Amino acid sequence: MAGIVNTAQAQAWNGYEGEHWAAHDDRYDAVNSGFNRFLLEAAGIGERDRVLDVGCGNGQLTRLAAGQAPRGYASGVDLSGPMLAKARARAAAEHVPNVSFEQGDVQVHPFQEGAFDVALSRFGVMFFADPVAAFANIRRALRPAGRLAFVCLTELAGTDLGTVVGATDPYLPRPTGADGSGPTSLADPARIHRVLADAGFQDVTCTYVEADQIWGRDVADAAEFLTGWGPVRHHMTLAGPEAAARARDALTAALGLFAQPGAVRLRGTAWLVTAVVP
Repeated sequence: MAGIVNTAQAQAWNGYEGEHWAAHDDRYDAVNSGFNRFLLEAAGIGERDRVLDVGCGNGQLTRLAAGQAPRGYASGVDLSGPMLAKARARAAAEHVPNVSFEQGDVQVHPFQEGAFDVALSRFGVMFFADPVAAFANIRRALRPAGRLAFVCLTELAGTDLGTVVGATDPYLPRPTGADGSGPTSLADPARIHRVLADAGFQDVTCTYVEADQIWGRDVADAAEFLTGWGPVRHHMTLAGPEAAARARDALTAALGLFAQPGAVRLRGTAWLVTAVVP
């Protein structure tokens, strides 16, 4: 990698967190892929477009974007070596020729100026050490009138996921952190507008969107998967066996509220954000 400033995230995504996401890429895609259609529609990718996928992870969105730009290409950038390896393997297996993946910290990555027509991200922009600097670097990577489209989490309070992770509150620190921090660092549309304006974007819009998220085939399966998710696992380990067992029981009971025949299905919520380069 050509330099890292987001060292804590780099450590997590090249350790257990990234390994878990890479090992369970199909399951994380089952959680997040319902938002792909919003992103691809908002981006309006043309057949010759050059597309940047920011925080591409296992690369599902990158591959879909490449399919919409058969005479262009899509390039995914992420901190996580394990996830990028899975992304490359998936692209090879699916015979997607016009896609590439590179390891890097988007905040400081040496993108060629104006190299891309469109930048996308599916929940990959909430963890920047300096959001304004990171989005300014993305802006420089886009051509004039280039387009940005991403989804980020809303506040968790009042959502299905908030109900599930909130069930562990008596026993653990909130695994996702307080609303407005961590994965919900861009949950406030006013903050999104400020960050993107300071980074040099204009015509910023935030649209509330929802999609089904499948967390498992049944409650036991969903609980096993969710307690293996990095933040939950980390806090359960710190809390000790007794508190962890109580937290797992509470989380399992909460997941039962969303059990349907053949799946545990939560309704996910996000902001669909668009902006353009002047």
